[in-house]
Amino acid sequence: MSRAPYKTLTQSVVETLRARILKGEFGAGAPLRQDTLAQELHVSRVPVREALIQLEAQGLVRFEAHRGAVVTELDVDAIDELFYLRAMLECDILFHAIDKLTEADLQQAAEILAEFDQILETGTHVERWSELNRRFHTTLYGPAQRPRTLALVDQINLSCDRYIQLELLHSRQGIITAERQHTQLLQLCRERRKFEAAALLKQHIETAGQSIKQLLNSR
Repeated sequence: MSRAPYKTLTQSVVETLRARILKGEFGAGAPLRQDTLAQELHVSRVPVREALIQLEAQGLVRFEAHRGAVVTELDVDAIDELFYLRAMLECDILFHAIDKLTEADLQQAAEILAEFDQILETGTHVERWSELNRRFHTTLYGPAQRPRTLALVDQINLSCDRYIQLELLHSRQGIITAERQHTQLLQLCRERRKFEAAALLKQHIETAGQSIKQLLNSR
């Protein structure tokens, strides 16, 4: 029987605070006081402080003089850079992964898409879309055997999550479009059409970035 992966106390605090920021429980500019959070989460200040440092690296938190940690503002200018980096790295790693994809990899990706379908049909658990999105892409990228690139992709996607969550809350059409592109991408991967797959992935990422920019500019 496989065991669930062990999580340190700091990891648990990171996940809890990250989820609350992404859901909007802590708004932009909100102070994150270590004493208050430690008491609320029933931990010492040490894992809270370490968690805030990790969240700072993910772009969700910044430290200000005389205020401590605060939630960062959503930055329209950051979107261009983040999604440009995503497109550059993810298209490259997919290109190198396609010839190495096994039937098991493709089946796993298809099962993730089936979960997408269930979410869209029932209208429930939309918050899981971001997690499924990461799993789908990672399944396709893993066979490239480029762990450093994949680590960079993961880090950039963590920084993009807050923007993606915002789109999910306000644009069901964006989810439908993304799912359709995922289905097309998987088919191209099955057919080993790596140039066309990389081109579609670039369009997929750029479309998401532009949609999020429009949403932020309209607010």
